[in-house]
Amino acid sequence: MQGDIKMSKLASCGGCGAKVGAGMLSQILQGIPTVKDENLLVGYDTSDDAAVYKVSDDLAIVQTLDFFPPIVDDPYMFGQIAAANAISDIYAMGATPKIALNIMTVTPQMPKEMIHEVLRGGYEKAYEAGVIIAGGHTINDQEPKYGLSVTGFARPDEIRMNCTPLEGDVLILTKPLGIGITTTANRAELAPPELYQRAVKQMATLNKYACEIAQQYRVHSMTDVTGFALMGHATEMARGSDLTIVIDSAKVPVLPGVRPLAEMGLIPEGAYRNRQFAGPTARFAESVPLYLQDILYDPQTSGGLLIAVDARDADALLAELQQCEKVPGAAIIGCVEQYQDCSIYVK
Repeated sequence: MQGDIKMSKLASCGGCGAKVGAGMLSQILQGIPTVKDENLLVGYDTSDDAAVYKVSDDLAIVQTLDFFPPIVDDPYMFGQIAAANAISDIYAMGATPKIALNIMTVTPQMPKEMIHEVLRGGYEKAYEAGVIIAGGHTINDQEPKYGLSVTGFARPDEIRMNCTPLEGDVLILTKPLGIGITTTANRAELAPPELYQRAVKQMATLNKYACEIAQQYRVHSMTDVTGFALMGHATEMARGSDLTIVIDSAKVPVLPGVRPLAEMGLIPEGAYRNRQFAGPTARFAESVPLYLQDILYDPQTSGGLLIAVDARDADALLAELQQCEKVPGAAIIGCVEQYQDCSIYVK
């Protein structure tokens, strides 16, 4: 019976916590030749969220691909979360997603009804995003995985990269942190039910609404916070722009109930990979406790947008985000400053 099978138990790890570390990816890609094309506006050299190819002065194609093992037991919610996470990369570029292809692996333990529910969840979340799933590819594997290859469109001059913040910009995060810690605790049956349900709902929430609001303001740079954690994605933003990102740890939104789990040491393995990548160029004030550092390194699945916006627009953008029911918990968390002696300074 489908109800007797827990999807998360079919995989050794789940969600964006399964990602290869950013530092390892950089090493893997070293020495691989790249084809130069003046119309390729964004490739993998800046570790951005999606590739962008200019078709004309008015049209650019934005493409991404994302999939992972189950992070929840409910197959329908797994499909919803995986789809929301994949589509998020298009929103992180300031683009509009339009068409997608399924990417799926199934195991012998999965009944047809479970596979159907995963796909149904993905299709319904894509429909909410205005995305057509037009096909895909499914293979057998030892662990289940699901995700999407997504294509979107944008004007070339409206693309928002992860490496273009300006000095003086204000940083806004649109979803609270703590997903990786919560799901790790849930695997150990230590997560409070209300916290876990809130985390599941947040992961299934599209970044569509935050993106559409942000597009009305002077946003200079944007990325989504996923497997590399806030510290990892902020580090990519800082290193790409040769600036320093200052994070006010007291203002970073965190899911209620995550702190005691972090203090207990329920930290996912991905957090340690993130620390290895971002830690060498990060500096923490002595007042920032270890549990909070761990939360900042916590890998997020289908996390929020990290937005670098002109300081003159920051308050208005934040107010509009906070008024939107589909944005789980936006907050101003820091600013962008001239390069100091580190990429990230957390106070």
